[in-house]
Amino acid sequence: MDKKNILYIVIPCYNEQDVLPITAPMFEKQLNVMINNNKISDKSSVLFVNDGSKDNTWNIICSLAKENSKFKGVNLSRNRGHQNALLAGLMTVKDECDAVISMDADLQDDVESMAEMIRKAGEGTNIVFGVRNDRTTDTVMKRTTADWYYRTLNALGVHTIPQHADFRLMDREALEALSQYREVNLFLRGIATDIGLKTDCVYYSRKARTAGESK
Repeated sequence: MDKKNILYIVIPCYNEQDVLPITAPMFEKQLNVMINNNKISDKSSVLFVNDGSKDNTWNIICSLAKENSKFKGVNLSRNRGHQNALLAGLMTVKDECDAVISMDADLQDDVESMAEMIRKAGEGTNIVFGVRNDRTTDTVMKRTTADWYYRTLNALGVHTIPQHADFRLMDREALEALSQYREVNLFLRGIATDIGLKTDCVYYSRKARTAGESK
């Protein structure tokens, strides 16, 4: 990717009124760093997808978008779940951008890893998975259940990337391929490995949640 390529950062949000005022400026800062380094186009943006939040999340998104053209929002009519909210965001922007990076609003994923994802995309990689190599900020129970989760999926024959959630880059070709799937019970981290395009990984340390509670 280069300065001509438009990137969207797509962020599903459910009851994130405590998080967004803190993390939105951090997303903008990293976006501007990549723009100023000529890694992406200055038309690149952050898209927040409000997944039927019951708090002030949507009003905050509207205020962010009003104050800064880098921020945009999509408001789902009701709570559809994280995976459906993420897919809605991806499909909203797939024809407007050259690549998308999806991540959560709480910034447990590493925004600085996005630059490495973009570098790999520039080398012809269609999908770049963000993989956690350190979960020390998680509780013992969280780490244990996560390990069981990935082991169970593999035992059932589901091809996944261990320690990968939904922090990933997908280019336009990958987004177009994703749009052809007609799954009802979405599991995007499984579909992303099944598309069949060129993939790679970026490794990062998982951070503590910035604010609020895990959903």
